[in-house]
Amino acid sequence: MLYHILYEFLFPLNRYWAPLRVLNVFQYVTFRTAYASITALLLSLFLGPWLIARLRDFQIGQQIREEGPKSHQKKAGTPTMGGLLIVVSIILPTLLWANLRTRYVWAAVLSTLAYAAVGFADDYIKIVRKRSLGLTAREKIGFQILISMSVGSFLLYLTNIHQYQTKLNVPFFKAFAPDLLIDRLFSTPFWFIGYLPFLVFTSIVIVGSSNAVNLTDGLDGLAIGCTLIASAALTALTYITGHMVLSNYLDIQYIRQASELTIFCGSMVGASLGFLWYNAHPAEVFMGDVGSLALGGAIGTVAVIIKQELLLVFIGGVFVAEAVSVMIQVVSFKSRGKRVFKMAPLHHHFELGGWSESKIIIRFWIVALILALFSLSTLKLR
Repeated sequence: MLYHILYEFLFPLNRYWAPLRVLNVFQYVTFRTAYASITALLLSLFLGPWLIARLRDFQIGQQIREEGPKSHQKKAGTPTMGGLLIVVSIILPTLLWANLRTRYVWAAVLSTLAYAAVGFADDYIKIVRKRSLGLTAREKIGFQILISMSVGSFLLYLTNIHQYQTKLNVPFFKAFAPDLLIDRLFSTPFWFIGYLPFLVFTSIVIVGSSNAVNLTDGLDGLAIGCTLIASAALTALTYITGHMVLSNYLDIQYIRQASELTIFCGSMVGASLGFLWYNAHPAEVFMGDVGSLALGGAIGTVAVIIKQELLLVFIGGVFVAEAVSVMIQVVSFKSRGKRVFKMAPLHHHFELGGWSESKIIIRFWIVALILALFSLSTLKLR
């Protein structure tokens, strides 16, 4: 919005009034990203106390699983659904500072809002029913798949009118870029079958990312700290992907206008930093599913748009480890009747192993930072 008002509308008037030339800085993505991050941070910091107070007034408190660690029982009643603060702090700065004619921005914004809506419904049901379970697993996954399929369909639409690329960027093997679209192999009336690999893969990435962040959200500041690191890495990746010179130099796919997603990712950095102020141990507020599903959906959607789905495994390495630990635990218990971990997700295993909550959080942040830096280093490695 500010981009259109201050740059597209007012800046051309500089020939009549020279001081307006300063508005030229609004054409630069780096400038708008920096101020989007600051705006998101300030929104989080200033709206945080008000939201926490309102959540307390409405008695919107966290329900703790009975089978969870006993040390968590004292957290019962802590205000939850603080993810509303995160979502607002991401969306508003994006709308203020981004070029709203860019379709990728709208894909990320709408995907985030849709996943936030699923999380809101899940949190609301938990609060109304006074239990730790909201939507059923089938309902939650069903809605998530529907949203991810919609994102994939929108990107397929852009392949025809916007030359959007559906080829994967493969770390270390840049010359190998398989295309997930195989529609050219089908000349039958069932040509749409060729789109299924892309849609299925898109759903796996986005739904998996959304649920992985949700599973990580079990300790004060853990999920939001890892999200801060992952979104910072994506900020760099989106800028490089949308920059013709840098993308050609690093030999990765150039996606026109993808650099506007840098503003969205920058807003995610600022919003995460601001929410961490209130979510740091001991937490004053929890993000709830409305926050974790939205953040995971946003991260997955951005990764799909810039074709860095495989690199997302490293960018969100902690999220992946948490999700995999749950899958291993479930498969092991159902097949052998034995548990691999003392409790899943992984952070609970270390918690029951005697690590303090603060130590687990900090060490997981360190691992997340190392993996994020490694993911960026792959841009230069072949």
